[in-house]
Amino acid sequence: MTVEGTIRKHRGLLWMFLPCLLYFVIFHYIPMFGIILAFKDYVIGEGFMGSRWVGWENFETLFGSSDFLRALRNTFVISTLRLGLGFFAPIILALLLNELRWSGFRRGIQIVTYIPYLLSWVILGGIFLLVFSIDGPVNRLMLLLFDTKVRFLTDDLWFISLLVFTHIWQSAGYGAVIYLAALAGISPTLYEAATIDGANRWQLVRFVTLPSLAPTIVVLLILNLGLILDAGFDQIFNMYNPIVYDVSDIIDTYVLRHLISLDIGLSTAAGVFKSVVGLVMVVASNYLARYLSGDEYGIW
Repeated sequence: MTVEGTIRKHRGLLWMFLPCLLYFVIFHYIPMFGIILAFKDYVIGEGFMGSRWVGWENFETLFGSSDFLRALRNTFVISTLRLGLGFFAPIILALLLNELRWSGFRRGIQIVTYIPYLLSWVILGGIFLLVFSIDGPVNRLMLLLFDTKVRFLTDDLWFISLLVFTHIWQSAGYGAVIYLAALAGISPTLYEAATIDGANRWQLVRFVTLPSLAPTIVVLLILNLGLILDAGFDQIFNMYNPIVYDVSDIIDTYVLRHLISLDIGLSTAAGVFKSVVGLVMVVASNYLARYLSGDEYGIW
């Protein structure tokens, strides 16, 4: 079939795809023109093209700043912890939900675990600041049971642990929905054949469920690796305080401070650096996934 024939055959689907295409063109590709600000000493009055070119000067300033290097370290540490501990939580939750036979109870658990994802971190941050404050309900319980209080919001280690735990709690339910959709696509005949061969429940999960989920797991892992320098601006901005800046100041909060001070070129340079690292991670992890799986798994 010719290209024209294919377009005519699928023109309904193409029209449905058009709003999505326009969204990405308008809000993602056209704004990429602003990347040139990373190589300019941007002055609002002189505009995009009128501002003076400075080449790599903004990047030299960026990597010569101890504040940025601290933010880079914190971003990498927090993102790695979120990815390492949080990536498997939705998988485990989806597997547990899939094993439940009472559909009403399963739907109830799904709703309860999914609701936090619908709440803004402005709301959740305020709740956690109250709950884990030095005089909050958690510390009152700690005082009652162990005669001690924990400085969740001002101790570096406890604050990072709180960030990671609350992120997992907030996002696990949404992630489980994706894996449950993949589980629904597994053919029941695979389970029937394995059961006839004598497989128990654990063996069904190990030899049927997990291999069937592997393509979805690999794709989501690749996409998450592309966000390795995205430590969760909304969460941290609404929960951190000056006492824990040394461990919680990330690239996004660093960029925000420089945007407020109208240092546009330096802020753009930091954003470009994040994007380049994300692109490299996605391409490299996709290549590695295809190499290790014999071109079976990957995004492209």
